[in-house]
Amino acid sequence: MVGMTETIASPVTQLHPLVRRVLAPNPSAFTYTGTETYIVGRGEVAVIDPGPDLPEHLAAILQATAGERVVAIVCTHTHRDHSPASRPLQAATGAPIVGCAPLTLDDDGPRADAAFDADYRPDRTLMDGETLTGPGWTLEAVATPGHTSNHLCYALPEAGALFTGDHVMGWSTTVVSPPDGNMTHFMESLDRLMAREDRIYYPAHGDPVENPQRFVRGLAGHRRQREGQILRQLGDGPKAIPDMVAAMYKGIDPRLHGAAGRSVHAHLIDLADRGMVIEQGDGWALAA
Repeated sequence: MVGMTETIASPVTQLHPLVRRVLAPNPSAFTYTGTETYIVGRGEVAVIDPGPDLPEHLAAILQATAGERVVAIVCTHTHRDHSPASRPLQAATGAPIVGCAPLTLDDDGPRADAAFDADYRPDRTLMDGETLTGPGWTLEAVATPGHTSNHLCYALPEAGALFTGDHVMGWSTTVVSPPDGNMTHFMESLDRLMAREDRIYYPAHGDPVENPQRFVRGLAGHRRQREGQILRQLGDGPKAIPDMVAAMYKGIDPRLHGAAGRSVHAHLIDLADRGMVIEQGDGWALAA
C-alpha cells in the first residue's frame, strides 16, 4: 500500500467549492473512465463511494484530503467497484463507514467487478431522509432502489446537487440485474428523482448531469422504448432472452450483451407482474 506521505499524481477535479472528484483507475466497458469518488466539504470532509480496493486509488484519496479530517466514508451501494476501499480508507483515517445497508448475494452475472461486496460492514446505516453534517455541508440519504435494493443517492442541498451513484450515470443507462435489481423499483425511483429540484447530478460514472429532470425523463422514456421493443419481439412469437438482445442491441459492444440480457430479464419480470407476459419453457411469450 502506498503510504500517506508518498507523493503521487492525484487525479482530482474541483467541481464546486464543496465538491472534489477523484477518478479511480478502473476503466472498463462497464465503468467508462472509472469509478468516481467524491470528497464533500473542506477541513472536515465526507468521501462518497471510495471505490475499488486499489492501492493507487486509496493513495490518491489520501493525498486529496491531506491536512483534512475524513469524518465519514459514504457508500451508495455495495458493488465491488464502489465500496471495498471503505475498509482501507477507514484503517487510514479512522472515519466511520456510513450509508447503504449491507447486501450479499451470489452473482453469476457478466461483471466480476459488480458482484456484491461481501465484506462491507457499515458503522451506521442511513435510512431515507436521514442526514450527515459537517462544516458548511449536509448529506441527505435518498432511497433509490432498482439498480440494487440497497441503493442510496445523497443530496447536498448547499450545492443543489445529488450524488446518484449508479442509479443515474452520465454516460450510459444503468444495468438492472435480477434477482436483486428490480425494474419496477428502478422506474419508481426515477419518478422520485423527477419530482425533485436538484440543480446537478454527480454520478459515479461519467460527467456531471446538468438539467437533471430532463435527463431523467429521457432515461424513463428509453426504458419505456425498451419495453415496447420487447412486446413487439414477443408479438412475433415466444423468444429467448439472447435472441431478443441480439435483435434489440445491434451495434453495441458484444461485451455488454450479458448485461443487456439482465436488463431485458428485469423488464420481463416487471411485465409479468403486470400480467402482460409469461415465462414459457426457455423463453417468454405474450400473456393470452
